[in-house]
Amino acid sequence: MKSLGRVIRSVQAFGRELSGRSSGLEPRPVEPAIGLALGGGFARGMAHIGVLKVLQQEKIPIDFIAGTSVGALIGAAYCSGVSTAELEAIATRVRFKHFARWTLSRYGFASNQRMLGFLNSLLKVKTFEELSIPLAVTATDFSTGKGVVFQSGPLGEPVRASCAYPGMFQPVRINGQLLVDGMLAHAVPTRPLRDMGAGRVLAVHLKGSWTMGDGPRHLFDVIGQCFSIAQDVSSNLWKQAADLVLEPDVNGYKYDDFEHSPALVRAGEIAARNAMPEIRKWLQGESQRARACKPVAQTVALPAD
Repeated sequence: MKSLGRVIRSVQAFGRELSGRSSGLEPRPVEPAIGLALGGGFARGMAHIGVLKVLQQEKIPIDFIAGTSVGALIGAAYCSGVSTAELEAIATRVRFKHFARWTLSRYGFASNQRMLGFLNSLLKVKTFEELSIPLAVTATDFSTGKGVVFQSGPLGEPVRASCAYPGMFQPVRINGQLLVDGMLAHAVPTRPLRDMGAGRVLAVHLKGSWTMGDGPRHLFDVIGQCFSIAQDVSSNLWKQAADLVLEPDVNGYKYDDFEHSPALVRAGEIAARNAMPEIRKWLQGESQRARACKPVAQTVALPAD
């Protein structure tokens, strides 16, 4: 399906080029397909809302979104038609209890089964096919360690699997596969965006220490810090597929700091504002290349009467 999508887009672009040549008119500037990769980070993921808010205000066209963990949740909401204003309002009210429930299990200390109810009330559509912007949701196969990318079918379970933080949440089984948080395989899902056909990839990496003070408060701070370390070690893998990496200043915020959502949203806004000059170069560069390829006008000699 991914290859078919690339072929279709190539044929469409070639058709537009031929149309411009045959008419003798200057071709319209072709903007690059822009993909937005939203990384994981639990409560720190509220910064993604700030990034989306600025991109929308600046009218930067986003053609594809890929999300991991909280990035999958926010990406699914945005692609389903939830506005950034709505997301910002929800962020000020949401708490851990809205999508998780503490439980006793050998597979995790909590279940995120409640997330399905939360998503049903949040999402404006229920399947990938209905989304206004194509979305990829990543998870990790617990048995093989390989990344799993969802792009079709129901939205709820893939998003829940992408958010199944190991040690905290129980794994989620989909189509016979036992899945955990997408951060293990796709800390920031840039490569799925390239597979979708993105010509430019903007990555949002929520880098920072999970702990505050002299040390971790409990097991989840220990796990979170280990994830941060693993992301730094593997960062070269996903950065190779990114054209620009945003790193909002979320250092020091704890995994469950939902009460600080306004500050986290603001951190995302600041990072996106600072990156706008570079992002605009992408669009300007494509326009300049299109003008440079302007077809030469030809004189056609008419036959004598």
